[in-house]
Amino acid sequence: MFEFAAVTYGLLASVILSAAQRNHRMERPHPPMLLYTGYMLCGLSAGVAVILAYIALSQFIGG
Repeated sequence: MFEFAAVTYGLLASVILSAAQRNHRMERPHPPMLLYTGYMLCGLSAGVAVILAYIALSQFIGG
């Protein structure tokens, strides 16, 4: 299950970043769905980073 989530996240991030880069290079505005998905990925990444930092800190302090 984790592998599927990791591959899906990686594929989605790759598509979103390449589309944003292409639009920036062509000086076109980003479609709203691209922005929403990008913000969703950014929030998901930040949330997972906070959760993993909390787990690492609790393991370090707790023993």
